Amino acid sequence: MENSSATAGSAKPQNTEQAQAVFKDIRAKWNKFSEQDVSALKGSADLVSQVVSKYGIPQSQAQTEVDALLKGRHLGAGA
Repeated sequence: MENSSATAGSAKPQNTEQAQAVFKDIRAKWNKFSEQDVSALKGSADLVSQVVSKYGIPQSQAQTEVDALLKGRHLGAGA
């Protein structure tokens, strides 16, 4: 049981670190996003929508750029 508690406890900080890395990458690529904008994102579809609205690029291009940036990482709750 101690091992499962340690695993569960260590998983949360790693997720926080991963989320912070994703947020940092988003802000580096798309500088029109504030910290508040990024922290309010609910998932990759939300990010695509926000990129389209803030940058006026086609949704297909935004989706490609978001997919490339995330590279299998998750965004939003549970990131």
